[in-house]
Amino acid sequence: MNDLARSGELDALGVATVRTLAIDAVEQAASGHPGTPMALAPAGYVLFMRHLTHNPANPRWFDRDRFILSNGHASMLQYALLHLTGYDLPLEELRRFRQWGSRTPGHPEFGVTPGVEATTGPLGQGFMNAVGMAMAEAHLATRYNRDHIPVVDHRTWVFASDGDMMEGASHEAASLAGHLRLGKLTVLYDDNHITIDGDTRQTFTEEVSRRFEAYGWHVQNLGERAEDLAALDAAFEAARLQADRPSLIILRSHIAFGAPTLQDQAAAHGAPLGADEVRETKRRYGWPEEAQFLVPEAVAEHMRQALARGEREEHAWLKRLEAYRVNYPEAARELERAIAGELPAGWSAEPPVFDPTEHQIATRKAMSRVLNHFAGTIPELMGGAADLASSTQATMPGAGDFVPDSYAGRNIHWGVREHLMCAASSGLALHGGVRPFASTFFIFTDYARPAIRLAALTGLPVIYLLSHDSIALGEDGPTHQPIEHLASFRAMPGMHVVRPADANETVYALMAALQRREGPTIILLTRQKLPVFDRGHARTGAAEGVLRGAYVLAREVNGAPDLLLLASGSEVHLAVAAQGQLATRHNLYARVISMPCWELFRAQPQVYRDEVLPPGVTLRLAVEAGASFGWCEWVGEKGAVIGIDRFGASAPGAENLARFGFSVDHIVQRALALTGR
Repeated sequence: MNDLARSGELDALGVATVRTLAIDAVEQAASGHPGTPMALAPAGYVLFMRHLTHNPANPRWFDRDRFILSNGHASMLQYALLHLTGYDLPLEELRRFRQWGSRTPGHPEFGVTPGVEATTGPLGQGFMNAVGMAMAEAHLATRYNRDHIPVVDHRTWVFASDGDMMEGASHEAASLAGHLRLGKLTVLYDDNHITIDGDTRQTFTEEVSRRFEAYGWHVQNLGERAEDLAALDAAFEAARLQADRPSLIILRSHIAFGAPTLQDQAAAHGAPLGADEVRETKRRYGWPEEAQFLVPEAVAEHMRQALARGEREEHAWLKRLEAYRVNYPEAARELERAIAGELPAGWSAEPPVFDPTEHQIATRKAMSRVLNHFAGTIPELMGGAADLASSTQATMPGAGDFVPDSYAGRNIHWGVREHLMCAASSGLALHGGVRPFASTFFIFTDYARPAIRLAALTGLPVIYLLSHDSIALGEDGPTHQPIEHLASFRAMPGMHVVRPADANETVYALMAALQRREGPTIILLTRQKLPVFDRGHARTGAAEGVLRGAYVLAREVNGAPDLLLLASGSEVHLAVAAQGQLATRHNLYARVISMPCWELFRAQPQVYRDEVLPPGVTLRLAVEAGASFGWCEWVGEKGAVIGIDRFGASAPGAENLARFGFSVDHIVQRALALTGR
């Protein structure tokens, strides 16, 4: 070891240290993926030591480069590099790889490990997140950089695998990134020819380089030079010089490089090498065969130079930021507030109000007005639709378009790419400085569910504005009509689902989403027009009740309800009409509870929940044009649900609702049946 260090071959020694740390961690855990970290150690070493702008002492400083390990199964590559370059990731955490409570989980998780920028693992997600990060950097740089004071000037780097390239997600990501000409995005494609089931020749023989060239990317194919540090260095530098094209670096690596029997074998992808193979591999590396988690002192000293370099880079940025504050104080305050994730002072002081005497209005159209109101008070609000803005109406006139010639615009045109839209929106949120929203039809979340799930898992404040929320959308038929979707997203941990009943509830639905910082929110909107509730009566609850998840919209006449009618969205109107008929025709007094967001309601104090849903009133009827699953939590054993537990039909929306039992008469009949009448 000392001879090697004295010979000045610190680079080779550093690469070997990364490899052996990955090998040892996987062996210790008896679980993991050693092959790819062994293959990509040289590329990771060159990037972290020579090209990545980062400060291990302050992993969250804003103008750092972002590194995304899209092939998240290779997490030990990242953990080894983070440890060696000085992040707060002690060697003990590498020993605890994949163990309960460790900071080294099986796949990288944002918020768990210092230096991890995104939660990755499902292939393609990190690639798509990175596109959003590059978009955020381009937008903020265009909006805020002035003269010769670039306060936003960094790059996004991605490592990706054969699996990332096979997933359709990468096609969506590469297509839009090329169209947008995101020159500060670089992807290294580890073309190691191996997937879990064997050689990629079984399934994947396309010319990836030509595909990316067709997308408009700058492509470098390094071939077999995965061990050539100089070639890697030059390729990263060439990528940095691309001003108006994203870059792809193709690298033919060898999985489990150096292993005597497992190199280039699928068996090295997702299982420990085994004791005998480890010993022989280390011998080939010139490493002490029995040593475990060895970090030579020379390597530790050399690679922790990243700390001093990072501190210098951050200090230089802080000097630029201070000059920026002096010269452009208003812009500086706005940028720093947005980076901190704080909403502007007074943003909610005068929310829009919809007059009940106006014409009926679909909540999608109401949301358009609400969105534009808050776009005027929240300049970091940014987003768009997956080629459906004319229908979902989630646009911000006057805010400009985010296009290749003008990154300052806040309206994003995602094209027919729901998966990318939602994953890149997560990237926008992870990057910081912008507050993203994404819009499509509710049914098309089927294309984007993996990205939405990761936003919930990661706790990202992405807002999803989803229209055409039920069978009431009508003639497009069951392929476009969501049935089980409400229940499935309510079952997703960390997700808030809000289904407003009228235009004024829509106002507070967006306010609830905007003030939430710890996770995503889905807001469900109607295609059909709905009345605006007249809230001028003493027995009518205010729309602000949405902020508490559920509230009494229409109180019972006699002050003691015989029955509770629970509903969300467009069905609340039916419940209110049924309340009137029950009272006037049957002397049965019901209370109508609007329940737009179960998650917010669960978070309220028990005393408030009991005020809304009196425990002593056990006759309860829920009405919602979606799967009945889950409503038992609120209606109890003696209650009932008018839901829809089959697929919809192609017919006018009003007829669909009537035929599936969403009518005032049917609600009255079911309510009477509950009481035994």
